[in-house]
Amino acid sequence: MDALVKDKIIFNIDDFYLCENDEELVKRRLKGNRRAKEIHQKATNVSKFISKFPYVEGVGISGSLSKGYYDDDGDIDFFIITAPKRLWIARTLLILYKKIFLLNSKKYFCVNYFISSDSLEIDEKNRFTATELVTMLPMFGNGSFHEFYKKNQWANSFLPNKNISERIVNLNPVQKPILTKGIEKILNTKLGSVIDSLFLRITYKKWKIKFKNLEDRHFNIALKSTKNVSKHHPLNFQNQVIERLNNKYVEYQENYNIYLPKEHA
Repeated sequence: MDALVKDKIIFNIDDFYLCENDEELVKRRLKGNRRAKEIHQKATNVSKFISKFPYVEGVGISGSLSKGYYDDDGDIDFFIITAPKRLWIARTLLILYKKIFLLNSKKYFCVNYFISSDSLEIDEKNRFTATELVTMLPMFGNGSFHEFYKKNQWANSFLPNKNISERIVNLNPVQKPILTKGIEKILNTKLGSVIDSLFLRITYKKWKIKFKNLEDRHFNIALKSTKNVSKHHPLNFQNQVIERLNNKYVEYQENYNIYLPKEHA
């Protein structure tokens, strides 16, 4: 690392290593770190609230906040583990709450990634998803996150120095109110299965119309809609980040003759 700094291939400002010699980037990061600490309790409270919804088995904080950064343009992203075969009921109830009571604001309620507890292995195995996985902050769960990390040990191959099991040491239990238990009892029937499948079909059809200009290869990643997974990332940030990273690799190869293998989305 010292040799790279000495040759001005990377730069060291305070405790940060950067690709550009720009002190403003450090100032922005430090400000974002402070804001993240200030908003953390809000994120905890919302996580607890989400955990009380029907069929929610685990709630984690993802996105920039999970990496200790938050700014005025950001929102709080949540990763949600649901009961098997009831993902779309859980998702639809949370989305309806957001639309009705929060006037569709996602500032503190961005529920954009759902996964079923019987299908916890992430399909897209790359540096972006590995980073999201190991930086996630599990907040509430009754064992689902333990199984989630067990199923996704592949992330260690990308980030071997990060111990993902440490993320679930102080995990808060999910405690359902009586109303939620009643809803689950009613929907733990054939009716619930029919409703869940209906919500999936309605959402998929809506997204295919709304995002008709999105290529299938991008749609199937950014807006994945299956019985076990729901993602709502229409900007396909994963692909954007990996493209930028690959461009940086090319730049370093051309300027410094340093070869780094291409990443894949």
